[in-house]
Amino acid sequence: MGVTHPSAPAAQTEPSVRSSAETTVEPGLDPAWISDTVRRTLSEDLGGDPGRDVTSQATIAVSSGAVAHLVARQEGVVAGLVLVQEVVDQVSARFGLGPVRVDLDVVDGTRVEPGRRLAVLTGPVQVLLMAERSLLNLASRASGVATATRAWADRLEGTQATVLDTRKTTPGLRALEKYAVRAGGGTNKRMGLYDVAMVKDNHVVAAGSVTAAVHAVREAFPEVLVQVEADTCAQALEAVAAGATFLLLDNMSTPTLTETVAAVRAGEGQTGPVELEATGNLTLDRAAEVAATGVDYMSVGALTHSAPILDLALDLVSR
Repeated sequence: MGVTHPSAPAAQTEPSVRSSAETTVEPGLDPAWISDTVRRTLSEDLGGDPGRDVTSQATIAVSSGAVAHLVARQEGVVAGLVLVQEVVDQVSARFGLGPVRVDLDVVDGTRVEPGRRLAVLTGPVQVLLMAERSLLNLASRASGVATATRAWADRLEGTQATVLDTRKTTPGLRALEKYAVRAGGGTNKRMGLYDVAMVKDNHVVAAGSVTAAVHAVREAFPEVLVQVEADTCAQALEAVAAGATFLLLDNMSTPTLTETVAAVRAGEGQTGPVELEATGNLTLDRAAEVAATGVDYMSVGALTHSAPILDLALDLVSR
């Protein structure tokens, strides 16, 4: 398979109070990335480190404890719950307050209905309220991406095509959003400019030709997978002749995709297997007909750049 998964370790953060449910999404998020992202997210909301919450700190006693429920207000697929414990742990540490116990009722990748309880949080009220918006922003964003991805994965079920994400992600949240794609049943293509080479039209212009661009990448980075973008059947065949084994078929109509896939497959006896990815102008309504052309993948930037959040809430239920 030409697509790549992130190289981050599969292990999750080790919470101060262990959650009752563990993620089944692999590979998991890098604990160092989780810690840094949560730190920056909290500092943004609290105005620094440690920062302050002028409302909660003025109105709630340090000794006051409570139970809160994290709930889904919409139907969808949840993701990002693996960050909840880290958020409350960091708030507790910043202000020297007691720990919050997080008991997860579901794992990332679970389909949920409106009103479904996702987790029970027990601990100081100040911590719960100072952590509330940060944990909701992260989990709601990730859950929105997972929900959008699941719609594509469901539509492609029973076909040979897999939905891929792109690099069109929120700055600073790429690891989370690509994790959420996996939670929703999709696959990551590449994490960045460093792990897969993608020869696009501007590279071809700069190098002089498709062949020159492919050879230049292979000479400089022989260990890296090279993908070539093609807008026409002729360009696709030129790329294969140059040695490309992974093609990005960009903004092709269904008839052109059908013609291109057939032409490339016809030559695989000599070239070896070539992986084919359709991208551009893809919608759920077109998913089945594009899959029927025989492509291996469909990359959909909207999974990350346009997915609406999944509405989640943190509600105090007792004090």
